[in-house]
Amino acid sequence: MTRTERLFIGGEWTEPDGGHYEVIDPATEDVVGLAPEASRAQVHAAASAARAAFASWSRTSPEERAGVLSRAASVLRRDTAALAGLAQAETGATTGTAHGMQVAVAVARFQRYAKGAVEPVESALPPQINEAGPMGKAGVMGALAVRQPVGVVTCITSYNNPWANPAGKVAPALAMGNTVVVKPAPQDPLSVYRMAAALEEAGAPPGVVNVVSGTDVAVGEAAVDSPDVDMVSFTGSTAVGQRIGEVCGRDLKRQLMELGGKGAAIVLDDADLDAAAAGIGTTFSFYSGQICTAPTRVIVQRSVYETLLEKLTAYIGYLKVGDPREKGTVVGPVISAAHRDRVESYVELGRKEGARVVAGGERPAYAKGFYVAPTLLADCTNDMRVVREEIFGPVVVVVPFDAESPEAAEEAAITLANDSDYGLIDYVFSGDVARAFRVARGLRAGGVGVNTIGRNMEAPFGGFKKSGVGRDVGSYALHAYSELQSIVWPG
Repeated sequence: MTRTERLFIGGEWTEPDGGHYEVIDPATEDVVGLAPEASRAQVHAAASAARAAFASWSRTSPEERAGVLSRAASVLRRDTAALAGLAQAETGATTGTAHGMQVAVAVARFQRYAKGAVEPVESALPPQINEAGPMGKAGVMGALAVRQPVGVVTCITSYNNPWANPAGKVAPALAMGNTVVVKPAPQDPLSVYRMAAALEEAGAPPGVVNVVSGTDVAVGEAAVDSPDVDMVSFTGSTAVGQRIGEVCGRDLKRQLMELGGKGAAIVLDDADLDAAAAGIGTTFSFYSGQICTAPTRVIVQRSVYETLLEKLTAYIGYLKVGDPREKGTVVGPVISAAHRDRVESYVELGRKEGARVVAGGERPAYAKGFYVAPTLLADCTNDMRVVREEIFGPVVVVVPFDAESPEAAEEAAITLANDSDYGLIDYVFSGDVARAFRVARGLRAGGVGVNTIGRNMEAPFGGFKKSGVGRDVGSYALHAYSELQSIVWPG
């Protein structure tokens, strides 16, 4: 039976003013459920409810907030099978991804910020000795830096992970004493409503968490421009982030933005090419390339260029494309027909620009579902649009470079990698760790993986340039959802 969802405003499950719209399974093109279409007035009502709840929630004890988050994690863990099934239906994720990288990550993030809620928010500063003067008598001034909640936070989330991404915003925001309005991506909002239900069951007071959805851009605009909103946390495209930033700027609202990426994977001539191919190859499979941190732009030294292409081509050959529910499937569909067409148009653009299609490039032969073949584009140059623009699909572009010495190779690779509007996460593959770190320090990116695509989930996450504003993850997320207050006194 198709589920019909309602808005969650001020602790009440509310019928939407705009009716409902269909959420489509990208693998089967069947209807997963009916999502609510909020009106602008309902979005503002959600922000108003969050504002009303802030006064009491921000004054609750850290232990009480931790309890709510911990219980929410338990509810999600209890219902993992059903929630992962919903995530898979909404996003087209493979079974392993839906369980292990979507719902399980959400559980982990609620657990992490249950602990985060009780992290110290005060730090003592060295006392300052003041001479007598116009500001008063001589004396010693003590000082504390105290982190305070920002207020009402609008969380606008991306479609590629309707569990990990919202949890990464909502959990630290609540841990710090903020209240939230969540506006999920229109393609897969049903999971976020289940997250709200888990928080409700866990004891989150009315108005602390509100969820509104819709396909109309006015829904997102209302979630940003409401006078009750103090901060906007957004994950999505750079173009949308720029528009949100313009609105926030008018009222000086705080921003946390995780935007586009075009991660450079630098492969030097002394690299372990099997490890490099395995790391880069995840772009073809993980979320079907719909991930901003993917190493989609390979910058490889000419002497190992053809060998790396052979290994990447072989990697693609092992990938099963198809129904994400079937055992052995590695590459599922992309989120929608429109996005499939967009990714395919980039592959065709690459051909026209002079790139060589080494693998992929043709649509898989399925009667239904939004499938894109993992595609490898070689012989690229840095001025091509397929190299410069985020494709957000299972497509890797490879740019070779020449160098007469090891030092020249490092400089050439850094220059090519930094010649980008983006700077989220880059990667360096080299058998010389000191060399890899030297290159990493020259990259204009918020993060760099050295001989790995893995991440440390306590390390700050965010981008340089048009890849975003601010940092989150670990304790840095608690800092992101707080304001610093100084308190001084005479010693």
